[in-house]
Amino acid sequence: MLQPLNPVNRAVKNLGFMIALISSIAGCVLSLSILLSGEPLHVDVLQTRMFGTIAIHADRLSAFFLGTISFLAAVVSIYSLGYATEFLQRRNMVWLVFLYHAFLLSMAGVVMAGHTVLFLFVWEVMSLTTYFLINYDHEDPASRRAAFLYVVMTHIGTAFLVVMFMILYVYTGSFSFEAFTSAGPRLPAVAQSLIFLCATIGFGIKAGIIPFHIWLPEAHPAAPSNISALMSGVMIKTGIYGMVRVFFDFLGPEIPEWWGILILILAVTSSVLGVLYALMEHDLKRLLAFHSIENIGIILMGVGAALLFSSLGNKTLAAIALIAGLYHVLNHAMFKGLLFLGAGSVLHGTRSRNIEELGGLIKKMPWTSFFFLIGAVAISGLPPLNGFVSEWLTFQALLLGFHISDLAVKIAVPVTVALLALTGALAAACFVKAFGITFLGLPRSDHAEHAHESSPTMITAMGLLAMACVVFGVAPGLVVSALDPLASSLLGVNLSGQVALNGGMLLVPQSTSTSIAPPVLTALLMAIIVVPLLGGYLIGGKLRKRVAMTWACGLQKIGPQMQYTATGFSKPIRMIFSNIYRATHEIEISEETSPYFRASITYELKTESVFLKHLYEPVYNFIIVSARMVRRIQTGHVQSYLAYIFITLVLLLLFAR
Repeated sequence: MLQPLNPVNRAVKNLGFMIALISSIAGCVLSLSILLSGEPLHVDVLQTRMFGTIAIHADRLSAFFLGTISFLAAVVSIYSLGYATEFLQRRNMVWLVFLYHAFLLSMAGVVMAGHTVLFLFVWEVMSLTTYFLINYDHEDPASRRAAFLYVVMTHIGTAFLVVMFMILYVYTGSFSFEAFTSAGPRLPAVAQSLIFLCATIGFGIKAGIIPFHIWLPEAHPAAPSNISALMSGVMIKTGIYGMVRVFFDFLGPEIPEWWGILILILAVTSSVLGVLYALMEHDLKRLLAFHSIENIGIILMGVGAALLFSSLGNKTLAAIALIAGLYHVLNHAMFKGLLFLGAGSVLHGTRSRNIEELGGLIKKMPWTSFFFLIGAVAISGLPPLNGFVSEWLTFQALLLGFHISDLAVKIAVPVTVALLALTGALAAACFVKAFGITFLGLPRSDHAEHAHESSPTMITAMGLLAMACVVFGVAPGLVVSALDPLASSLLGVNLSGQVALNGGMLLVPQSTSTSIAPPVLTALLMAIIVVPLLGGYLIGGKLRKRVAMTWACGLQKIGPQMQYTATGFSKPIRMIFSNIYRATHEIEISEETSPYFRASITYELKTESVFLKHLYEPVYNFIIVSARMVRRIQTGHVQSYLAYIFITLVLLLLFAR
């Protein structure tokens, strides 16, 4: 229900997001100063008798993630100045601004914490603020369900992290991250593996890797679009930060080979299944959420390859693979943030995020359409934008692994390369559907017919991220040069002198003649397009334009019902991967006066969530059955409870003897 416009709400909105913008810019400055100087930031926060000195410690790894978080937060703050206007008459703006600031501060705290207690505290603050932001539209049952699912999954992950930190404490005698650094060689092999598995599960749940992903496609669509951009762009990357910190900083440099194999298996599973499930989605934000799972998989391909190469002693290839993974962290924040802001703009202008109800928005929302197209090209891994560069660098690192004679590498690398290529092709197909059905053609509903462009601040924010996608694509050597010292600090090898930066354009290994820099490859691909056009112009002369009516099978007028639908577009892929989707169809036909003439046909398609049905539902049912069995002892009589206490005391005395 709309309330009278409160001027305090508007003032809180403007002031709150402007403060967030200034704070985020300060975070960018701090990040750059640490990355360029190499001098870590260390601040002792609190001296305690039980836990020691609780401190903030930001090294190059922390600074990289802090810079990524801060840059996207600054852009989203600009976007929010316009986007949050729609909440002025429906929500308490003080609550939204408070949660927004707490969310940003907690994410920065996670990557800058130098102590277990501080880390777990800000990790929990981040989880709780995310819960309330997902549930911001609390009247919607879907939002409440998504928030509950998220908070359950994230606390399961936190439990694994607590176990991990307790194991580290047992063997180091400290809760400080400084004591954990390079602790791996001092730990028994079993303890190392337990820490690795706890970190993989605990941080993997936050990152949304399959099979721990079930919360992500529910939570991202439920949250406001500016929050969705931050959740997908940077919040899930705190899970990647945790993995890199534990794997390479705490447990390195001696790494078992099976660690890299396991991470690569999780990576390729997440990337391929993430994009396959995205192809079946017609909710624009839910589609983007599944693509977050896909891109987390691509990031983990770099991390897993770095683990695998490092375990075999090839630190140079490990550094290239790690740089590729971290580069994709930055790139994904840019283009996924852009796409979620674009989806928010579509929702703002049409009041719908169902692709099947849209169409023709390129005429109504030209700026949103243009910027969304840039994000779609970037996430599809097409040159010359940034998504192509980090994926190409991942390909280079993996392909160079063919020179290693180890059997596990000879199996893992070709499979990973093939599935990464498949992921890129499917992602391109998915965004042809997403952009084409949403923005091209004719409007399919009143929502699309009466769409309007977004506010200047929203357009400006999308433009900034689109510009970042271009800059990080055409000058990747600048980013690689900044990431090289970071990889060196974790792996002990510096790529300077072993790679060519080509004047700041791109990293190309000098040890091989088979690598081609993305700028060169982009020029070759452009030549394939330009040369035939130029040749045709020189041979055939000027182009002549002829205007004619579009053929519509004899009909006089083309209608929106004659266009391709998102369901029809994805049907061939659904048929190819039918064993994965396990789709079910429901067709409802309404007859008017004759079986030969239909008044209406309703078609509904559902795909089965394999992990939800075969993994989480059995666990849920087991917990419910167990709870019902335990419930029988709750008689409600004081005598029964006294008997329980007496029996427990007797058993304790027997065991204590």
